[in-house]
Amino acid sequence: MEKDSPKKSGSFSCRSGKIDCSPDSESMNVDVNPEGPDTENGIKKEEEVCENKDESSSDLDSSCLAKLTQDVDRFISLLLDSKSAPNPPEVPSSVEKLAKLVEEEINESGGSFSKWSQDPGEGPSPLIEAVDRISKLTNALSEFPPDAKYTSSINLTSMVLHRAVSSLEEEFRCFLEDSKACTSDAMELRSTSLRQTSGSFNTNSTANNQDTSSSVPPEPDSARNDNFPGYTPYALFNLNRIATAMISVGYEAECLQAYIIARQNTFEEKLSKLGLEKMSIDDVQKMQWETLEREIPTWIKAFKQCNTVYFPGERKLCESVFSCNPSIADSLFTNLTRGVLIQLLTFADAVTVTKRSTEKLFKFLDMYETFRDLAPCMDGLLSDEFLSDTSDIRCRLGVLAVSIFFDLENSIRSDNVKTPVPGGAIHPLTRYTMNYIKYICDYKDTLEQVFREHQKMEQSDASTGSDNADRETPNSADQTEKPSPFAAQLVKVLDLLTSNLDAKSKLYKDLSLSYIFLMNNGRYIMQKIKGSTEIYHLIADTWCRKRSYDLRQYHKNYQRETWNKVLGCLRDEGLQVNGKVMKPVLKERFKSFNAMFEEIHKTQASWVVSDEQLQSELRVSISAIMIPAYRSFIGRYSQYFSPGRQTEKYIKFGPEDVETYINELFEGNPSSMVKRR
Repeated sequence: MEKDSPKKSGSFSCRSGKIDCSPDSESMNVDVNPEGPDTENGIKKEEEVCENKDESSSDLDSSCLAKLTQDVDRFISLLLDSKSAPNPPEVPSSVEKLAKLVEEEINESGGSFSKWSQDPGEGPSPLIEAVDRISKLTNALSEFPPDAKYTSSINLTSMVLHRAVSSLEEEFRCFLEDSKACTSDAMELRSTSLRQTSGSFNTNSTANNQDTSSSVPPEPDSARNDNFPGYTPYALFNLNRIATAMISVGYEAECLQAYIIARQNTFEEKLSKLGLEKMSIDDVQKMQWETLEREIPTWIKAFKQCNTVYFPGERKLCESVFSCNPSIADSLFTNLTRGVLIQLLTFADAVTVTKRSTEKLFKFLDMYETFRDLAPCMDGLLSDEFLSDTSDIRCRLGVLAVSIFFDLENSIRSDNVKTPVPGGAIHPLTRYTMNYIKYICDYKDTLEQVFREHQKMEQSDASTGSDNADRETPNSADQTEKPSPFAAQLVKVLDLLTSNLDAKSKLYKDLSLSYIFLMNNGRYIMQKIKGSTEIYHLIADTWCRKRSYDLRQYHKNYQRETWNKVLGCLRDEGLQVNGKVMKPVLKERFKSFNAMFEEIHKTQASWVVSDEQLQSELRVSISAIMIPAYRSFIGRYSQYFSPGRQTEKYIKFGPEDVETYINELFEGNPSSMVKRR
């Protein structure tokens, strides 16, 4: 004989008729029927239907379940109305029947999730509704003084309620800890249970013959990973349903504890994968800067991830799971994020109290930008307490950045090394300062903001009254003409560097070399300024024009100090007396020229001009004044020497030789002059 197909009637089963599901209205001793005689007649008819039902059937008809629960509801109502009555009502047999039926369903679930899980769109769960009634019944019975009359019923319903909630909590925890596994298992079990005559709680939405396992397909792993916290709609629906049920039956603490533990573990795993470790302020302060420097990018990544992905996702999850309890959702989110935020802010706070130094500025600015850029996200997520903490740390990072930049000024001022740089080359202080400024200006916008905030703080501290503040406030026209606080500080640093270099140039005994030193360093500064759009826009054109003028003056002074003396040997004055060339004087002039030119070549070939353009400009300008003058002098007076040895003795260099040797200057390598005719 062919077996009957499973019924999907929205009911739960009585196994082999072991539990008599027929209600016992007489046992409640109800004298008044609020619904009138028709209702009473209807109850009797329903009783007959339940009593005449074939005991071999594996399922309980929904009408029987409805009558059973109605009786329990009426009894609960009667209890609430009889608190002050001398004779409380008797417990109907329907109470025990419902409790045992729920217990049987929990026992037969075998730890599976199909008893509690549902697909989105299904109606209310009969099993959860039954548990809710048992909870209300237990509470109502407990309102009465201890009495043997209700003791057994309270023990029975409390035991069943506890077992039901334990089962709910286990499934709730499983969904939280591993929604992917639970979802697939639950849907498979539900699909299997629908193919068997299992008598599970079914809902009316499954009355059609569709397989519920296909109604909400599992999401691919990539979707879960990209959408934190990665729960499927199926999991979210059941988490919400179970949480609502647990809270409604008085097990809020157990529900919240399970939720917090699961989500805290998730956060710890996420932060661990990002490489963030828990560190105290002492741990951070004991770190070497090289180690801390590597930790800061990890912190920045974790802080951004938390405020842009994890925290918003966690808030949505709390609001989804506890949608019926917004205050619980808010409290849970605050408690969950508190530990993570304390860990993140402790690290940032520890960084702000480390010993400051110039190389730390860039990491401090990175952290400052992180707080600044994420402020709009945090404003809608974090509590006022943590918003205040993040604002305070950001402010301290800004103060640190300004202080470190002031330290650069102090380091330039305190650089009093008395040893000149060999060859008039670029001073290490110049290279360090300009490269530091170049890197700093990569953070131009941030530093502009930091210095403006610092200026406001100083003005606020310095203000002693509203009248003084009004007098000191410039008008809008003055404000537009003034440079920004950061630009003004940058100009101050450059002026200080220039003054320091001027002082260092005086360490050279050779005045010509001091001008080479000033040209080298001045040109390097100007190249760095013009090579950086950020620096150039911050430095006023007036400053750049002045420095360019100074460089031209250094060039002229160098030529005057070095080559004007050599040109003096090529003058006509003093060579003729009464129209006759004085040969001894002429010989002395050539000897002086040769000696001076050899000495200049020997000395200045070892000087350093690293900038090729400046090197070329110097050589061209020297050749432009020396070669024509020397060629003309030789043309006028070489005839006064006898050809041969006398000419070679006094005219050691031809014009081409002079030009060749000039082109060997400023190479940084001493060279011996090869005499050429």
